[in-house]
Amino acid sequence: MRLGRIMGYEVARRFPKREVAVRTPLGEARGIVLEDLDRVVIIEVLRAAMPLVEGLLKAFPEARIGVIAARRREEGGTVSVDVYYVRIPDVEGSVVLIADPMLATGVTMASAIREVLKRGTPKRLLVASVIATPMGVERVLAAYPHAEIYAVAIDEFLDKNGFIVPGLGDAGDRAFG
Repeated sequence: MRLGRIMGYEVARRFPKREVAVRTPLGEARGIVLEDLDRVVIIEVLRAAMPLVEGLLKAFPEARIGVIAARRREEGGTVSVDVYYVRIPDVEGSVVLIADPMLATGVTMASAIREVLKRGTPKRLLVASVIATPMGVERVLAAYPHAEIYAVAIDEFLDKNGFIVPGLGDAGDRAFG
């Protein structure tokens, strides 16, 4: 959760800003307003992203929430994803932030982005991950070059099952025992 909050503040620093006059009890001061804070939609990839999203909501308390449930399939040395549940609010013109703690192969994130774009065109498309790999980042940006990816760490290696090494193991299992 704490890491989600820190990531949220880092993401928010890159929102467009404008100066405003702020009236205080003792006079007027100059202030800053972050544009689009009222247009944020956070999409969590279930279940692993739940603790990350809890922290992101501290930075974006008025964000609307959506969920995408996806199941990873490993068959014959390839990794694919089955998306089996999607429930997201209107994303048209919004700042969409998709949270998934691990961006390994990029297959799940690319599937999540595809689901979001089926439902509208966001103003900005952001990805928040704790650990990513160059392969995952490249796959997402090759398919969606307008996406902005935020990751705390980049680990270079994927094992034969498509898991990040050293990574942190299965993020959902770690979060929920």
